[in-house]
Amino acid sequence: MFDVCVVGSANLDLVATVERLPAPGETVPGSSYAEYPGGKGLNQAVACARAGASTAFVGAVGSDGAGAALLDVMRDDGIDISGVVVASAPSGRALIFVSAEGENSIVVVAGANDTVAPATPPPTTVVLAQLEVPVATIEHAFRAAKAAGATTVLNPAPVKPLPDSLLALCDVLTPNEHEVELLGGVDRLRSLGAAAVIVTRGSEGADLHTSSGVEHIAAHRVVAVDTTGAGDCFSGSLCARLAAGDALLDAMRYASVAAALSTTVAGAVPSMPRRADVLSAASLSEG
Repeated sequence: MFDVCVVGSANLDLVATVERLPAPGETVPGSSYAEYPGGKGLNQAVACARAGASTAFVGAVGSDGAGAALLDVMRDDGIDISGVVVASAPSGRALIFVSAEGENSIVVVAGANDTVAPATPPPTTVVLAQLEVPVATIEHAFRAAKAAGATTVLNPAPVKPLPDSLLALCDVLTPNEHEVELLGGVDRLRSLGAAAVIVTRGSEGADLHTSSGVEHIAAHRVVAVDTTGAGDCFSGSLCARLAAGDALLDAMRYASVAAALSTTVAGAVPSMPRRADVLSAASLSEG
């Protein structure tokens, strides 16, 4: 029995640092280049594992050097990879520009992630997914998870039109402030059956929408270096704490601190903080 099973993507992130993000048709000089493990699914799985959750991953990588490296990352963080398929397609890639202010612009090439087929998650407390693998795969996983009594959490990013049948299977949704509007707003999402919609607002914190109303969690203050993966850190950390038995607001408080800390380190997977560091930062902020 796992705490969290993540159904999602794994990519190699190709990251260029620039003074400012280029406008359409513009070329700007880069100051540095690096390659990091990433992909929204892998980011979230690592965030779960480093928050102390036993974590399984369902996804696909290519039979290439990037795929082997991504599997090593999962093993290093103790993530179960029995649900990861090695596909004939190349491993996914993300092309990322990061500005001096820590903002980013990202292009994702799905590769093997597009081949992730419907599969039943292993026995788990929480099943978490995003939208970098086929929607039909997520819907199948959530249907099986609900039948087994698991909590389902969807981070609807990168945002795209979603069938009502999938949204009706979501217990918790974690869109950002832009994604929630493109999905029709909080009221629509809750009318389809979500018990909670958590709208993340970056440095402005996050709002929890439930039948009891709206509650706000303030952001933990840091000096951001790279915001890539911060939303993934929030969703993964949230699920780890939900699996541990935390109430939603308490899980959000932990996730808010974890996400803020993730912006102080370059790269997505490398930036996911460990539980001890989050608890230390949280206690300092409270003190």
